[in-house]
Amino acid sequence: MSDEERMLKALEDMLQPSGFDVVVVCCSNLAAENYWQKRLEQTVKQVTGVDGVILAVHEDWNGGAGNGLGTLYAFQKACDKAAASPKALDLKKMVAGGASVALYHTAGKGTRLAPLPGAENNNKPGVKLPSLLSIEGSMQPLTVLEAVMRQTSSYASVRGGRISVFWGDQVFVPSTELKSSSHPADILAALRPMPTKEEWEAGQLHQYGLIAVDPRGDAVQLEKVTYDVAKEYLPPDIEQVGTSLGSFSVTGALMESLQAEFAKELVEKCECYDSDPHFWMPFTLKRENYVAVMGKKGTEASIAGSHYDRMLAFRTKFQPTGGMLGCVDVGQAAYWWDYGRLELYQQNNLHATEDGPSPDALRRFLQLHGAMRQQSNQLGDGVVVDPTSVVLNCRIAAGRVGPNCVLVNVTAPSVDVEGAILMNVTSTSPVAGKAGVLYNVVDESGSPLGADAVRADVFMPGKKLVVKSAMSIDGGKAWKEKLEGNEDSFEGVYKTNQKLDVSECVQLGMAAHAAAAAKIP
Repeated sequence: MSDEERMLKALEDMLQPSGFDVVVVCCSNLAAENYWQKRLEQTVKQVTGVDGVILAVHEDWNGGAGNGLGTLYAFQKACDKAAASPKALDLKKMVAGGASVALYHTAGKGTRLAPLPGAENNNKPGVKLPSLLSIEGSMQPLTVLEAVMRQTSSYASVRGGRISVFWGDQVFVPSTELKSSSHPADILAALRPMPTKEEWEAGQLHQYGLIAVDPRGDAVQLEKVTYDVAKEYLPPDIEQVGTSLGSFSVTGALMESLQAEFAKELVEKCECYDSDPHFWMPFTLKRENYVAVMGKKGTEASIAGSHYDRMLAFRTKFQPTGGMLGCVDVGQAAYWWDYGRLELYQQNNLHATEDGPSPDALRRFLQLHGAMRQQSNQLGDGVVVDPTSVVLNCRIAAGRVGPNCVLVNVTAPSVDVEGAILMNVTSTSPVAGKAGVLYNVVDESGSPLGADAVRADVFMPGKKLVVKSAMSIDGGKAWKEKLEGNEDSFEGVYKTNQKLDVSECVQLGMAAHAAAAAKIP
């Protein structure tokens, strides 16, 4: 079977009714927790095909727990929430009995994706994609988090008795077959045969977190090292090495043991530990190598050495022999659609309008294949739509949707656009332009609405902010700048949103769209 055939098979698996028994979503605050609890209870079956138990929780931690302690804490809070639910579920007992659990981390400011997360009132995983779901009688776009849930749902069939941890902003289609893991922990990576020094440098592997695997399937975690350092640190029988996706799974037994080991930290909620440097690296590296690697990250040798000794004692007690960490290969040919940066958001949405195996795979994943590329529309008789473009649930009286456009929930008297993305846009005036991104925009200015730059509207109690940018602007670098034409910086919008209830703001935005749409014949 070729890589392409395996990826098509993987896509079929994702689109079949198959999902985790329990879905845990770790949010940044209580308002986001409430939003996702309600939203996912309504959409989980549409997204994955099965009704899973939804447990949204939030991380109330001083300064952030890191994805290591954050995972332990999120699962602890999910257990408490499950026990307090009407069904009084015992989550740990369910896992011990073979239930599969997915845990999605959604925290982060989304600086590189600005200004779009601001338009979602800091609800970064709520950023919208071109696919439709039916929610409370209306057609609403799929969110990035829901896309990740759909993509990862196929892993449930081989993850019974495990907690699988995923990130909320990237979608991939593996070019390998799904396999179960026998290690207490495993991590996703795109593996290749151990490269030569020339191949290592040509592939710039020194820029990535890496996983190396020996003939027994035992994995070693490395962080951004040169070929010479890798050869020094790795066992001589390493057969494969690859870039880590960071996503991992652990058995119920390892989760409980880690929670017991870090019980003090989980109560005090002050430390910050990430899974790679604080769990997997001390599990898999020699002490002197671990101290050296952590030294490059700014950690004092005494602190790194003490932590290594702690994790060695833990490992010796938990599993005296055998590898702690395994690897699940996603394949070098895997399709990978990342929505974590504005330029990638644009590229990967427009990718659905292009020709080729990867765009076709993306359309299938988003359920846009064939005639579904244009659906649920009310278009005037004279509206011309290029066959390459994706047009979903739009009401447009006149004009032209040119090639390579993505329009979702657009209401306007006329449009003339090309290579543009319009996501949730209502304008009482004509919309025209090329290569821009309009996101959650309500425009009643009376002037034509341009679609050749970036604009995102932010709805708040009592006001609306219009935030402008350009594809050439990196939101991370311009985070603190007040760009021309804006009332505040991206950071300022973020801080204002922190005080607000995302569910309330979503309703305000929907009401504004409806009021403006009612004025359009």
